Amino acid sequence: MIPHHFDAEAVFFVVRGRGTINLIHQQNKESYNLERGDVIRVPAGALIYLINRDSNDKFQIASLFQPVSTPTNTFREFFGVGGENPESFFNVFSDEILEAAFNTERERLDKVFKQQRQGEIVEASQEQIRALSRDASSSQEGGHIWSRRGSRSSRGPYNLLNKRPTHSNEFGQLHEVDGNDYSQLQDLDVAVTFHNIKQGAMVAPFYNSKATSLVVVVEGRGRFEMACPHVSSSKRQRSQGRREYEQEEEREESGSTHYQRVSARLSPRTAFIVPAGHPVSIVASDNQNLQIVAFKINVENNQRNYLAGQENVLNQLEREAKELAFNMPAKEVEAIFNNQRQSVFLPGPNQRQQREEGRHGGLLLDTIKDVFMF
Repeated sequence: MIPHHFDAEAVFFVVRGRGTINLIHQQNKESYNLERGDVIRVPAGALIYLINRDSNDKFQIASLFQPVSTPTNTFREFFGVGGENPESFFNVFSDEILEAAFNTERERLDKVFKQQRQGEIVEASQEQIRALSRDASSSQEGGHIWSRRGSRSSRGPYNLLNKRPTHSNEFGQLHEVDGNDYSQLQDLDVAVTFHNIKQGAMVAPFYNSKATSLVVVVEGRGRFEMACPHVSSSKRQRSQGRREYEQEEEREESGSTHYQRVSARLSPRTAFIVPAGHPVSIVASDNQNLQIVAFKINVENNQRNYLAGQENVLNQLEREAKELAFNMPAKEVEAIFNNQRQSVFLPGPNQRQQREEGRHGGLLLDTIKDVFMF
């Protein structure tokens, strides 16, 4: 991808392949080799260009952008190089400005700024790729920054998948990195997480206390469900019968909160947002793992609260609080809460059903043995 810059701070996560990223800040140039699992920050205004180093595989990146343009709160790519496709922003300047800036006649400038017609992504020869990635370092080496004074310091990508999982069991793994691990994320107040949910398994329902998550499916299929009190009444009316809708309107007028289930099937490159405070659960399909990356914003002092399993925050309630909250004996509430022996990653709906059928089948077999035993 040819050189350009953004009017936004960016965080990249390498989904697939092997590439090189070059960044230029004023007179400083940084060059990093990237691989799957690498997280790297791209400062706003830095001139960047990307190279795919593998001729047999795609180089794919998931990105989070935080615009720095306050009036519009949007971001754009800016191409100075290029020509007609992509359009170079130099082409909108007047002749006298460009001629004075480059001390060159416009006719000669047109040969530079109107020559490119191949688009933002162009094909490079193997020799060019080797030359462009020659000085690059990797997340294993810490990265290089070359300054005009010839000094070198260390700052580069951080490989999320090489870090020990925060949670891991037979049903999945959770990797995460924040500003405490990778200082480049600190002032952005951003974290990146990677869930590998084993086939048929699920993530226990949970919510983030402060952080909003922008989630992208990397690989596999599945579905998610989220509880949301903000879905508009008009949308609920379209999806429900008139009588049920009127009952909900009465509840809203009385001041009680109504939740709507937001759900969708997931496949590679599907993206969805989980606002802070919204309980969500994610389930992998029965025939393949589901891998998702989430960019979490506003993570300072955020707490991830699970609502089922051994880390269920509701287990912290006093017995009296449980009885008052659920209007039933605390012993019965605790029996339900303690019935799930796993944490974070759990057997999914179909796995649970299969286990139940297997358990009942075993009981039936034992009963038959008892009946015919002499």
